[in-house]
Amino acid sequence: MKWICMSFRCCSFAAFLKCNIIISRFGFHRFQSHWYHSSPFVDSKNKRLVDTLHSQAVKNGSLLNLDVCNHVLNLYVKSKNLDLAQKLFDEIPVRDTQAWTILISGFAQIGSFGMVLNLFREMQMEGICPNQFTLSSVLKCCSSVSNFQLGKGIHGWILRNGIYRDVVLENSMLDLYLKCRVFEYAKTLFELMEKRDTVSWNIMIGAYLQAGDMEKSLDMFRSLPRKDVVSWNTIIDGLMQKGYERNALEQLYHMVENGSELSKFTFSIALVLVSSLLLMQLGRQLHGRVVRLGIHNDGFVRTSLVEMYCKCGRMDKASLILREMHVDSLRKKFPKVSWKESMTEIISWSSMVSGYVWNGKYEDALKIFRSMVLELVVVDITSVTSIISACANAGIMEFGRQTHAYVHKIGHKIDLHLASSFIDMYSKCGCLNDAWVIFRQTSDPNVVLWTSIISGCAFHGQGKEAIRLFEQMRYQGIIPNEVTFVGVLTACSHAGLLKEGCKYFSMMKEVYHIEPGIEHYTCMVDLYGRAGCLNEIKEFIHENGISHLCVIWKSFLSSCRLHKNIEMGKWVADNILQLEPSDAGTYILLSNMYATNHKWEEAARVRSLMRKREVKKHPGQSWMQLKDQVHTFVMGDRSHPQAMEIYAYLDKLIGRVKEIGYSFDVKLVMHDVEEEQGQVLLCHHSEKLALAYAIIYTASGTPIRIMKNLRICTDCHNFMKYTSQLLEREIIVRDIHRFHHFKHGCCSCGDYW
Repeated sequence: MKWICMSFRCCSFAAFLKCNIIISRFGFHRFQSHWYHSSPFVDSKNKRLVDTLHSQAVKNGSLLNLDVCNHVLNLYVKSKNLDLAQKLFDEIPVRDTQAWTILISGFAQIGSFGMVLNLFREMQMEGICPNQFTLSSVLKCCSSVSNFQLGKGIHGWILRNGIYRDVVLENSMLDLYLKCRVFEYAKTLFELMEKRDTVSWNIMIGAYLQAGDMEKSLDMFRSLPRKDVVSWNTIIDGLMQKGYERNALEQLYHMVENGSELSKFTFSIALVLVSSLLLMQLGRQLHGRVVRLGIHNDGFVRTSLVEMYCKCGRMDKASLILREMHVDSLRKKFPKVSWKESMTEIISWSSMVSGYVWNGKYEDALKIFRSMVLELVVVDITSVTSIISACANAGIMEFGRQTHAYVHKIGHKIDLHLASSFIDMYSKCGCLNDAWVIFRQTSDPNVVLWTSIISGCAFHGQGKEAIRLFEQMRYQGIIPNEVTFVGVLTACSHAGLLKEGCKYFSMMKEVYHIEPGIEHYTCMVDLYGRAGCLNEIKEFIHENGISHLCVIWKSFLSSCRLHKNIEMGKWVADNILQLEPSDAGTYILLSNMYATNHKWEEAARVRSLMRKREVKKHPGQSWMQLKDQVHTFVMGDRSHPQAMEIYAYLDKLIGRVKEIGYSFDVKLVMHDVEEEQGQVLLCHHSEKLALAYAIIYTASGTPIRIMKNLRICTDCHNFMKYTSQLLEREIIVRDIHRFHHFKHGCCSCGDYW
């Protein structure tokens, strides 16, 4: 009989079924189990096969064989037909460990963690002893739902009952303790493990990276007996995610020097790293290698290439990658989709939109979206979400509204994920009321939705409202995550709530066991700075070991400028320039700080040093959207079609606001510029030009929304306050830090930004 089974290994599906009937007809039921296992179709996900086998087993009585039952059960699990698997499982009179394990692992694979834990409890109540495979699946579920107590109890039960602990099971326990943020337990377990594989080491390396301990993670990585591609990917990606981009780049070079194989995921990580460091030349080298290896058409790699060229400002290269794609193969996959030559794959729509947004080409982004709609391209919701995110980052609300309407038009339900994206978009576009409408219309909001509205309130300076929402969320039993705490700490920072901010920072660590990230630390530094606690900032940086993070020092420098502490500001600027010698913002901020305090020679020295080192200042841009067109303005630029009208109106407006108390802040211009000339420079800042255009071409009494890519200067900030008072209009300006709501001569930021 065994020979017969082997002879049919290469038979057709139909022949297999005929043979199965013959075996049943001649009464070879004792061979039935071996026949199922010998079949070349046992791993098939074909539901017809599973149903046929089940039916035959019922007819010939072989289902009474527990081994056959377990095998059919396994086939149902592999075909993801868990309902029928559960039904068959319930019909088995006496279930062994294997049957329980098959069903538990099936529910674990589809993420039904609650069902897994319920089945495990039933298994224990029936007195069935789990094996290491059962326990591994259950521990993974405990990790996913952060059920530390149950996981710890299972670990204790394993030790008490002497269950064989293979490396897979011990890795599951290791992962559990780390996911539940019980780091000491994980370290002890790792040290006691008799056998560790590469996965064990990778888990611990990732844990140290998550905790922000770069030195320990690198020490462990160097101690790793055998480094596979996953190990390299873990250390490079982890360092990059934690803000150690240069260290990540160094490890990438080491990986290449060691001759390690680079996977598709490695190239994706490397291209993201290149994007963040704007290393165009290295990006081109990686592109060449990707092409030589023949993996340039891989979805993840291709998207990373497009985004790399977009972020490096080479939209032509990004478009070229899309034009090189095989349109025919895509039409086979999406036969009803009409494509333009320059847009050859669905996944790349959002990348190109984002790319144009990153490079300030908002009208091009709008054109792509219009082409997409006109060509009737069926865009998946993931791409739509990316487009919404691009609208949010650029602050182009009308484009966002069009996307919202498009989602309704195609009949897609606004689920929690999409609702969260729209809340974020409307908030960042300066329309918090619309964000509130979506939040209130959504039933059973999850942590992501709560986080979006909390962050929206925080960004608009409504600190107390954000805190109220946070406490309401906790009262309803929803556990905040690390992003939620970024929102509530930002709210405390923007509202100057030092005591509350310190309370929530401690709560995050001690109650929810969330390790602070870069954004949490930045919020705390900004919070201390607003309160004038500059020495406390120094201590905070030292205590938390975050002196390698440039963004922390930049926030510190802003606080020094606000409180006119020149000596400390110089010391902070030196620290920044050691980390990023070419950071233009630091030179500008330090120079302005000297100029504000009449230290003209020092200000000139900083500007001279900037020229000597060939550091280029990013040009300030302001933009606003009127109907379907985005209007962009640069200081002193007269290329706009209505430039003459804009400049003439702005001059009149300046004269009118001067009458009610406004005066130019000439300290912001250099000492070698005459005051009259300095006033001319100040009056033509990009946000003033955008404001003048908005007043001319929008209805009286409607809010004016302006976006800016840099920090709004003190002079323009004062000008907006006086204009809002003069015209009795709300002016909303979003700069690089936050929203400023100017109304009745006051700003929502309280003159701190």
